[in-house]
Amino acid sequence: MSETKPVYLRLRDRIAASIIEGEYAEGEMLPSVRAFAADQGANPLTVAKAYQQFQADGLIRVQRGVGMFVREGAAGKLRASERQAFLEEEWPDIRRKMERLDISLDQLTDIA
Repeated sequence: MSETKPVYLRLRDRIAASIIEGEYAEGEMLPSVRAFAADQGANPLTVAKAYQQFQADGLIRVQRGVGMFVREGAAGKLRASERQAFLEEEWPDIRRKMERLDISLDQLTDIA
């Protein structure tokens, strides 16, 4: 992750990856702001800002007095969004570097 990216966005990326990978399943409660902040060594206000972004994006729902839950379909929406961002923002640079180094897609699939 880029260290120039604001902390709340880096935390958001960690949470998004956990949702996509199923660590936080759809319908499951997310860790509390305080618990996640303690786990990540972050300020609770920064974690709250990351959680608010998920809520604004419709990816989590808040049940007052209980906690925050991953909404149905959140993993798919996040995966699609991350895929689009990768193809638009990261892939062009990777592709240029591959061309510069004369690396083909076949060579990459042979490695994996």
